[in-house]
Amino acid sequence: MVTKVRSLGLNGISGYEVSVECFLSGGLPAFEIVGLPDAAVREARERVRAAVKNCSLKFPVSRITVNLAPADTKKAGTVYDLPVLIGILAASGDIKSIPEDAAFFGELSLAGEVRAVPGALPMALSAKRLGIKRLFVPEENAAEASFAEGVLVYPVPHVHKLLSHLDGSLEIEPASTPESLISSQSVPDFSDVKGQFAAKRALEIAAAGGHNVMMSGPPGAGKSMLAKRLPGILPDMSLQEALETTEIYSVMGLTGRENPLITIRPFRSPHHTVSAVALAGGGSNPKPGEISLSHNGVLFLDELPEFRPDTLEVLRQPMEDGQVTISRASGGATYPSRFMLVCAMNPCKCGWYGYPRCTCSEASIRRYHGRISGPLLDRIDIFVDVPPLEFEELSRKGGGEPSSAIRERVNAARERQRKRGVESNASMPLAALNEFCALSGDCTRLMQSAYERLGLSARSYDRILRVARTIADLVGEENILPHHLSEAIQYRSVVFEEEK
Repeated sequence: MVTKVRSLGLNGISGYEVSVECFLSGGLPAFEIVGLPDAAVREARERVRAAVKNCSLKFPVSRITVNLAPADTKKAGTVYDLPVLIGILAASGDIKSIPEDAAFFGELSLAGEVRAVPGALPMALSAKRLGIKRLFVPEENAAEASFAEGVLVYPVPHVHKLLSHLDGSLEIEPASTPESLISSQSVPDFSDVKGQFAAKRALEIAAAGGHNVMMSGPPGAGKSMLAKRLPGILPDMSLQEALETTEIYSVMGLTGRENPLITIRPFRSPHHTVSAVALAGGGSNPKPGEISLSHNGVLFLDELPEFRPDTLEVLRQPMEDGQVTISRASGGATYPSRFMLVCAMNPCKCGWYGYPRCTCSEASIRRYHGRISGPLLDRIDIFVDVPPLEFEELSRKGGGEPSSAIRERVNAARERQRKRGVESNASMPLAALNEFCALSGDCTRLMQSAYERLGLSARSYDRILRVARTIADLVGEENILPHHLSEAIQYRSVVFEEEK
């Protein structure tokens, strides 16, 4: 007799159905799992055997064959432990019937406890699309999986409790979606930053429009301090954005009972020794990289010229497309990667270019700047200098404007953008750009002068228009005015004039 148990697997951050087929036959006792299992799936044989015996059940003495269909897709992880156990018990008659609209996943301990697995949310969302009505998951994954509307999620702490539910002697209550989620993550406040009004203004514009930023200044000027406070002024996440971000974090095993849903925009700050694979994602069993973990949030690259040039170049396509595709001989995966790139760098190797204490030669400065390619710089919207603080600014008592006040203006600007049908000005499609960023006669002449003087590219031209649109949105202006455009040009002119 062949029994079939519905389960789920992961391809990238998308779930798909896996049918766990169990067959008990005569012959010498054996236990085989087929269907392209990896080492962790094959080791399920020992976990399932021990869990069955430690639950005071009889493990069948026969030849057991378990097939994970589709058999031509590689299966990885410990997610199939629970459905394999259910299939074997059903084939041996210990379970009378398995609901056809139910699916199971979870890792087993040797004592029969059901442990959490990564990827619960994307698998639960896939279950909804596949018509699965009931989903039996580890108790620790239940809160996360419950965000998939239309699916009853049953938290399973132990095999005993699941078997009692299936035979009707004990009912497991479905998990309810948490009504309010209070994040334990604290975000530093902008009121801690003294001075640096130009940099604060640039970051406010960047947050309001989702623009990429480059900060340049000597050591200790406050570049990293400013960047770490950026999440505190970013607009509130929508439920859809939270689900998209949580799917990625769930696949990486970065969610749990205490944080089932990512409600604060991510802030990722990889070290400059990071590899291209760690940044973009990949590996033999492809996983998301730092740029996908920054989805709907901030990717902060401190000491930008210290990153390997080939590592930085992997950013170019995801910055344009909003996704990264990992291709391998065995298959591929696509991960979303709509992020704000925030970079910080010193103006030279010693960090004091433009000041008497600088010890760098012109040749070394050119080599230092040359580590960052022109195409990557062309994809950055806002360039701002972060000078060292004067003593009067540093010794002045009292904080600056709090993040909450800045965030109100940012949220208001984003709401104006959503009313136009765009999520952010940085991701505005070309048709919307032509409609909402039209220039008057004075603005056209100003833009022409800047285009010829700075030698801008077509991409730079578009980015200036997007930034100018954001500046106008911050003050509630319907049209782009000359002073909005002038400020936007100023944020591009820094790098182009330095190159000349």
